[in-house]
Amino acid sequence: MSTLAWAPAGRRLRALARAELALLGRNRSVVLTALVVPLALPFSVRPALDQMDLKKEGLSVGAVMMTAAIGFSFLFAVYTSLVNAYVARREELVLKRLRTGELSDAEILTGTALPAVGLGLAQALLLCAGCAVLLDTGAPKAPYLTLLGLATGLVLSAALAALTATVTRSVESGQVTALPLVLFSMIGSGIAIPTEILPDRLASVCELLPLSPAIRLVRGGWTGQLSAYEVLGAVATALAWTVVAVFAVRRWFRWEPRR
Repeated sequence: MSTLAWAPAGRRLRALARAELALLGRNRSVVLTALVVPLALPFSVRPALDQMDLKKEGLSVGAVMMTAAIGFSFLFAVYTSLVNAYVARREELVLKRLRTGELSDAEILTGTALPAVGLGLAQALLLCAGCAVLLDTGAPKAPYLTLLGLATGLVLSAALAALTATVTRSVESGQVTALPLVLFSMIGSGIAIPTEILPDRLASVCELLPLSPAIRLVRGGWTGQLSAYEVLGAVATALAWTVVAVFAVRRWFRWEPRR
């Protein structure tokens, strides 16, 4: 019975995801940002990495660049592209029309997010494979942590995108409302600068940022340096942010244009 009950919801999600994928493919600027930026930005931080004593912390340039690329994929392939998607669909009354049909609110938000999340996942997996070959990072020592980090980052990026869309008035202003999380995550979540090399007190604060747990799990899966206590702390922080984001979206997400 449970399988039969989930079948219609699955069909509705697939149909909505296909429609959203077609719309995503027509927006060349979003596609270009989602595909190119995560690949190009890690090379911009390479000169700074060469000046850091990464070996002291058990890190390599390849592992740090790989984690940075995945973090940029969270931010640009999923988060910023979904902020634009949610706001655009809302302002075009697409979300309002969808609510008059059989789709539930959760199905509408999930179906809209699926193409971006799928793109982010595919990109992250390709980056892992590419960095393992080109940057000699090797295979992850704890692959289950890397996979957990990828899942955590993708889900939380989508939830945060829906939350950011609640305070975004237009697609154009989405570039501004998404900027704080992008900047704080790049600097403090271990994407551009590994938190391992930061002062202990500052690192402890940065570990509480939304995407810090995902980045920490991805990198920890590659290096194998995370203890069970650190893994539990990262998972707990990620779950807390996810619960807060989902609650806020359920409470304040706008389904009609902001006038």
